[in-house]
Amino acid sequence: MSTGVIIALIVIVAAIVAVAAVLAVRARGSHGGHGLKRRFGPEYDRAVARHDGDVKAAERELDALVERHGGLRERPLEPAERERFEARWTAAQERFVDSPRQAVTEADRLLAEVAGARGFPDGDQYEEQLAALSVHHADHVHGYRRVHRVARVNGVGTHDASATGTSGAPGTEDMRAAMVEARALFDDLVGEASHDAGRRRPQERVSQNGSRSGHHLPRGFHRHQAKES
Repeated sequence: MSTGVIIALIVIVAAIVAVAAVLAVRARGSHGGHGLKRRFGPEYDRAVARHDGDVKAAERELDALVERHGGLRERPLEPAERERFEARWTAAQERFVDSPRQAVTEADRLLAEVAGARGFPDGDQYEEQLAALSVHHADHVHGYRRVHRVARVNGVGTHDASATGTSGAPGTEDMRAAMVEARALFDDLVGEASHDAGRRRPQERVSQNGSRSGHHLPRGFHRHQAKES
């Protein structure tokens, strides 16, 4: 093989490698940096905090989540399914007035079931389910995380301080706040437009007392009315 041919082959290989590198950078750009910030919103900041401010490490973690769960296709709920889930959530909210601990536990269980029905990993795999939800419902997934932690502390005979970072069981206000935050994710999952991850319907706004237009929480969600149980 002549020297000219060898040089030509080297140039061609180098060009192919350069093009592949450019394509790889562009592909990463669609996931990383500003793309990840837009996709994950508050979850992006939480990931950076978990990595003690190491942005690159946080973005590697989030890139891995997108790689693992980004292709998940959410299954629409049938109208009857949606009605059953909404009825159960309403019952849990009403139960909060007299039994806030049981209400929070039911909310945690219900979110796991709704997510499973939408095609996310089964609720028995909480961490994996949470990870998938963070990819598709990043704006509201923290509500599930929060209500799950409170529910674990509320377990029969269990005061798991590692679950909440506190030394004892949560108070009524903690439980009320967890329920309110979890409701936003619930609405995302049961709503007809829930495939638009993290997007709340424009007419709905959460007020300071936990109510939202079209979805008024029961009076027990006002901090001075719910009873400890």
